[in-house]
Amino acid sequence: MNKEFLKKIFFQSLTNFLSLALAILLFFVVQRIDQIRQSLHWLLDVLTPFVYGGTMAYLLKTPCGFLERVFESQLPPKAKRWANVLSVLAVLILGVLIIYLLLSMVLPEMGNSIMGLAAAVPPKAEEFTQWVLNHLEGNEMLQTYVDNAFSNMENWVKNWANTDLLPTVQGMMGGVMTTVGSVLTVVKNIVLGIVICVYLLLSRRKFARQGKAVVYAMLKPERADGLLGELRSIDNTFVGFFGGKILDSAIVGLICYVFCAIMSMVAGFQNAVLISVIIGVTNVIPYFGPFIGAVPAALLVLISSPRNCLIFLIFILVLQQFDGNVLGPKLLGGSVGLSGFWVLFAITLFQGLFGFVGILVGVPVFAVIYDLIRRGILLGLKKHGKLGVLSGNPPD
Repeated sequence: MNKEFLKKIFFQSLTNFLSLALAILLFFVVQRIDQIRQSLHWLLDVLTPFVYGGTMAYLLKTPCGFLERVFESQLPPKAKRWANVLSVLAVLILGVLIIYLLLSMVLPEMGNSIMGLAAAVPPKAEEFTQWVLNHLEGNEMLQTYVDNAFSNMENWVKNWANTDLLPTVQGMMGGVMTTVGSVLTVVKNIVLGIVICVYLLLSRRKFARQGKAVVYAMLKPERADGLLGELRSIDNTFVGFFGGKILDSAIVGLICYVFCAIMSMVAGFQNAVLISVIIGVTNVIPYFGPFIGAVPAALLVLISSPRNCLIFLIFILVLQQFDGNVLGPKLLGGSVGLSGFWVLFAITLFQGLFGFVGILVGVPVFAVIYDLIRRGILLGLKKHGKLGVLSGNPPD
C-alpha cells in the first residue's frame, strides 16, 4: 500500500513539474517571439533551396513514376535498372520544354500588348475627352465642373510625379545593387532546388523505405500501419487536387484560346495567346482565380473595343460556370470533398496566415484537417452509440 501511495505521489509530482516547465517555456516563447520569428526566417532562408527542390520533386513524382513504368515495360531486362534515371531525365526535359514554350508564346505577346497599349491609350483618351465635350456642349455649368475636374486631376498628377514618383524612382536606382543581389539569390536557390529535386526523384524509393523503417521502429505495428495509411490518404488528396487543378486550368486556357482565336477572325480580338495564358494560369488559384484573371484580360480586350470586352466577359462567365459545375468536379472528383463554404473559409484563413502560398495549398490542407476531424467525430459517436445523431434520429 505504501508503495502504491509513493508511486501515486511520484506521478502527481512529475505531472505538476511538467506543467510548470511547460508554462515557463510558453512564457519565454511569448516574451521572445520576435527573436524566434527572426530565427525561423533565417532558417527558412537557409533551407529555401530544399523547399524549392522538395516542392518540384513532389509535383514531378507522379509523372516520373508513370514514365518509369512505361520505360520498364519497353526496355529489355538488362536495361530495366536505368528506367528510373531515364524517367527523371525525361520529366526534366519535358518540364523545361513546357516552360520554354510558354515563355516563347507569352513574352512576345506581352511585348506587343505593351506597345499596343502605349500606342492606343493617347488616342482613346483624346477620343473620350472629345466625347465628353460634345455631350456637354451648351451646358456651361457641367462644362465648368468638368474643366475643374480635369484641372484638379492634372495638378494631382503633377504633384504625384514630383512628390511620390520621382523619389520612388530615385530610390529604385539607388537600390539597383540590392535588386541584382536578390535576383542572383533567387537564381541560385532555383538552381540548387533543381539539383535537390533530381536527387530526391532518383532516391525517392530509398527515402520512402527509410521513412517507413523509422515509423515502424518508433511505433507499434498497428499504429504504424494506421499512420502510413493516413499519410497515403494525405498524399492522394494533394496529388489528386493539384493534378486535377493543373489539368483543369490547361483545358480552360485551351478553350479560352479557341474562343479568342475565332473571335479574332470575326470581331477583331487581339492578344489571344496572352489572354488565354492569363486565364489558364490564374485558374489554378481556387475560387478567386477566375476573377483575378478576368480583370487584366478584360482590360486588354477593352482597349480595342468595349463591345468585344462585353462579349468576352459574358464568355468568361459562361466558361467559369462550365468549369465550376461540370469540368472541375469531373476532374477533381472526390479529392477534396469540401463544400463551397469550407473552400472559401480555407482560402481566407490560409491566405491570412501564409499569403499567396496559403491560397494555393489552403484547400487541400484544410481538406485533410476536415477529414481527420470528421473521422474523429464519427469514431466518438460510434464509441458512444450515438451515430443516429447524424441522421437526425438520435437513439434514446
